[in-house]
Amino acid sequence: MASSGDSWIREYNEGLKLADDITNMISERSSLPASGPEAQRHSSAIRRKITILGTRLDNLQSILSKLPGKQPLSEKEMNRRKDMLANLKSKVSQMASTLNMSSFANRDSLLGPEIKPVDATSRATGLDNYGVVGLQRQIMKEQDEGLESLEETVMSTKHIALAVNEELGLQTRLIDDLDEHVDVTDSRLQVRTC
Repeated sequence: MASSGDSWIREYNEGLKLADDITNMISERSSLPASGPEAQRHSSAIRRKITILGTRLDNLQSILSKLPGKQPLSEKEMNRRKDMLANLKSKVSQMASTLNMSSFANRDSLLGPEIKPVDATSRATGLDNYGVVGLQRQIMKEQDEGLESLEETVMSTKHIALAVNEELGLQTRLIDDLDEHVDVTDSRLQVRTC
């Protein structure tokens, strides 16, 4: 077996280990208090690992789609790997739904549907020079529209992040003021009890 196939299996096995780690963390979650900073940290760690695993699965899918050209695999082996990947993706989706990570299951809501671009060579087949230039302009226009859409998303996210940051700053100041008030009240109580 060629090295790229071995790297796919190795990457898949690492994904399996990460999935087992996430499953254990989800099981440990039941022993933690229902709320509080420790429970939030634990849930955040689980979400982060699920996201990492999702990225790893996307990478495995990409490598798998490129393997037939790089190395000859039997159809049976390709189907076996596709099944292994589909099963792991299903397991990750179940873990994500356990944590109400619906956005993980449907990344299209954020990034739009993943559309395989038509190969530029096949689009240019049969075109003369003017047609090729027109096609290039059309492709550049499509890319510009995609970038504009991405810019809108980034700006929206930035505004949300700034609003959250401002709210956190306000809450921090309120907590600090409350701490000062508690300290003053505590010292007054000590003076009165003496």
